[in-house]
Amino acid sequence: MRRHLLLMAASATAAIVTLAGCGSAGSSGTEAPPSSATGQGCAPVAGNDLVVLTDDKHLQNTDNVIPAINKKASSPQLIAGLDKVSAALDTTKLIALNKAVDIDRKSSKDAAAEFITTNNITAGLEKGSGNVTVGAANFSESATLGEIYGQVLTAAGFKVKVQQIGNRELYEPALEKGEISVVPEYAATLATFLQGKVDKTGKDPSSSDLATTVTNLTALGEKVGLVFGKASEAQDQNAFATTTAFSDKYGVKTLSDLAAKCSGAATVLGGPAECPQRPKCQQGLVDVYNFQAGKFSSLDAGGPLTKTALKQATISVGLVFSSDGALAAG
Repeated sequence: MRRHLLLMAASATAAIVTLAGCGSAGSSGTEAPPSSATGQGCAPVAGNDLVVLTDDKHLQNTDNVIPAINKKASSPQLIAGLDKVSAALDTTKLIALNKAVDIDRKSSKDAAAEFITTNNITAGLEKGSGNVTVGAANFSESATLGEIYGQVLTAAGFKVKVQQIGNRELYEPALEKGEISVVPEYAATLATFLQGKVDKTGKDPSSSDLATTVTNLTALGEKVGLVFGKASEAQDQNAFATTTAFSDKYGVKTLSDLAAKCSGAATVLGGPAECPQRPKCQQGLVDVYNFQAGKFSSLDAGGPLTKTALKQATISVGLVFSSDGALAAG
C-alpha cells in the first residue's frame, strides 16, 4: 500500500483492498471505454510543467494529513505540538517537502528541519515530558512527516524515537497497542480502514466534507483506542493533471472546465488499468462531472508512465497524486 486507498472500490468493504484488478475495461492500451462523447475534444499538448485541475465538485474524499495518536500516549502538550504542525501544513507546502526529498534528494530529516525553521513551529511550544515513538509508513512523504512530528515533539521536551515501520496493516495495530505513539495519517483513508476493522458492513465513513470525515474518524478511533490532532489543510489524494500548456491552450482550470470544453474524441485520459471502473477515477469523472473521454490509456497510478505521457503529449489528462513533488518541479 503506497499511501492510501488510491482509487476506492465501489463499496466500503471492497475499498479496504487497494488497487485490485478490474477486468478488461481500459486494460488494453487506448481502447475507448463506453462513452457518449460527441464533441471534438482536446488533443494532448506537450510541456514540462504539470498543473492539477481543481476538483470543484469535490469528487475526491478528504484525505487531509492528520496526526493519529495512541490515546494512552496522548497529552495536551503532545497534541498541541502536533496541532502546530497541522496549522502550518497545506498542500503547496507538502508538495514542496516531497520535491525536496524525491527530486532534490535531501534527506527527510533535513527537509523536516527546514520546514520547521521556515514556519517557526517550535516557537512557544508547550513543554511536555516522557518517551514518544513516532511511526511512519514506508514511503517518503510519510517518513518526512514523521521527522517533522519527531523534531517538533523533541523541541517540546519529549524523548523521541522516529521509526519507519511499513504499511498501514503493520503500523496501525502497533499504534493501537501503544508500541508507537503517533503516526501521520490521512483522514478519509484511515476512517475507511478502521470501519473495515470495526464493522465491515457499515457505511463508508469517508466524505468530501472534512468535518464529516473527522467526526466519523473520531468515533471509530474511540473504539480502538486512538485519538487525533487537528487535520491539516494538506491533502494527498487522487487528482487529475494536464500540462500547463494544455490548460492554457484550452482554458481548462477545473474539472468542470475539462468536462465542458474537452469531452470528445480527441481527449485521452491516462491512469492505472482499473481507473475506468473506479468511482474516484474515470467512473467518478463521468458520474460527477459528465466528462466523456474519447480514449483511455492504461498506464500507472500517478507514476512516471503517466507523467511522461502527459509531458510527451500522448495523453490529455492523467491521474496523479495531489502532493506529488513533480508538480513543483517544472
